[in-house]
Amino acid sequence: MNTYIPVIGLEIHVELKTKSKMFCQCDANYFGKGPNTNTCPVCLGLPGALPVPNKKAIEWCILIGKALNCTIPSVSKFDRKHYFYPDLPKGYQISQYDEPIAVSGQVSSHFRIHRVHLEEDTGKLIHSGSDTLVDFNRSGVPLVEIVTEPDFDNSEDVKEFLEELHTIIRYLDVSDADMEKGSMRMEPNISLKIKDERLEIKDRELPNYKVEVKNINSFRFVKQAIEYELERQKEILDKGKIPIQETRGFDEKKVITYSQRSKEEAQDYRYFPEPDIPPLEFTKEYIDSIKVPELPVQKLTRFISDLKIKEQDAFILTRDKKTAEYFELVTKKIGASIESQAIANLIINKKVTLHLSIDKFVKKVQELRAPKETDTKLLNTSIIRIIEANKKVIDDYKGGKQNALMFLVGQVMREMKGEADAKLVIEELKKQLQ
Repeated sequence: MNTYIPVIGLEIHVELKTKSKMFCQCDANYFGKGPNTNTCPVCLGLPGALPVPNKKAIEWCILIGKALNCTIPSVSKFDRKHYFYPDLPKGYQISQYDEPIAVSGQVSSHFRIHRVHLEEDTGKLIHSGSDTLVDFNRSGVPLVEIVTEPDFDNSEDVKEFLEELHTIIRYLDVSDADMEKGSMRMEPNISLKIKDERLEIKDRELPNYKVEVKNINSFRFVKQAIEYELERQKEILDKGKIPIQETRGFDEKKVITYSQRSKEEAQDYRYFPEPDIPPLEFTKEYIDSIKVPELPVQKLTRFISDLKIKEQDAFILTRDKKTAEYFELVTKKIGASIESQAIANLIINKKVTLHLSIDKFVKKVQELRAPKETDTKLLNTSIIRIIEANKKVIDDYKGGKQNALMFLVGQVMREMKGEADAKLVIEELKKQLQ
C-alpha cells in the first residue's frame, strides 16, 4: 500500500473596503442593496466604457504585500483573463498575470507567499429553484488575490494560517474580511504524491494533477473540505488511477466536495495585457511611503516582553485590534498601580465591558480590585454548606490535589455572589478543612 504526502496550496480572495469599485465610481459597498441597482456601463462591460484604476486599491494591495513580507516590483500591469461565465459581463476579467503587484513573501518560517495581485470581482449567481439569476452589484469590486506556495501538508496548518492571515488583514484595516458576507473567500488546491523514501519529505516536486475547491467561507469548512478531498483522492490513487484535474464545490451540510467543471490551465484564459490601462510604475519613495502598522505577532511579542503578559493571554488579546489597543490604553492610564496581567484577566474573562470610556473602565477596574467587605457570618455558613455538598472534592484535597481547593473557592464565591474577599475565603476554607 502506498503512503502519500498531501500537497496543498491556497488562493485567498479578499474584497477591499474602498469607497468606489476597482475601475469605476460605483459604490464598492454593495451588500444589502437591491439586485443590479449598483452598476454602471463600466462594471457592466458595456461597449465603449473605459476602466480607470482605483489608486487606493493599488495602495492597499501593496500594503498587504508588504505585510506578508513580499517584494514589490517597480513595474506592474493589468491583464485580461478570458472566460465565459454568466457572472462575467465582459467575457473577460481585468486581473494580473505575469507582473503582479507583490511577489515572493513569507508568513512565519514555514509558509511562503507566491504572489499578491489585484483584480475586479465578478457578479453573483443566485440559484432559485430551477432558475439562476445574476446580480451585478458585486461586479467590479476591488479584489486582492493572495496565492501561497504548495507548502501545506495537513488541514490543521491550513486552518491556523488562514486564521492568522484573517487577523493580519483586519489589522491593516483594508477589508472587513467578513466571511459571512463573502468579503474573504478561500480556495485550497489539493493533491497527493507518493512518498519516496529517497527524497526529503519537504521535496516539492508536484503531482501531475490538482483539485481546486472553490469559494469556501469558513475556516472549519476549509479544513473539512481538505480532509474529505485527501481521503477521496487516496481511494482513487489506491486503485491505480489519477484523480481528474477539476474545480469542485463544497457542500457544508453533507461535508463532501462535488464536481463543478474541469480545471483550466493558464493558456485556456488567453491572457494578454489590458490595452485600456497603461503599466503601473512605482518609485522607491512611493513604495517606502506605504507603512505597515504593528502586526499581531509583533504586538503579541511586545505584550509578553514589555507588559509581562502570559503568552496564551497575549495571543487572545491580540486577535482583535480594537481589544489590543483598548488594553494598551487602559494599562497606560492606570500605570504601575495595577499589574498589566490583572487588567488582561479582567478583559479576557469579560469582567469589564469594552464599551466603557477609558476613564470609566479604569474606575471599574479599581473598584473590582479593591478589597471587599466580607460578611464573615454569612461566609462561614456558606463554607459549611459547600463542604457538606462536596465530600469527594474534600477527599481529593486531603489526598493532595491542590486544585480541589480552588474549585471550592469558586463555589463559595458563587454562593456569596462575589461579595467576599478571595484571600479571606481561602483562609477560612483552609481552617474549616483542618
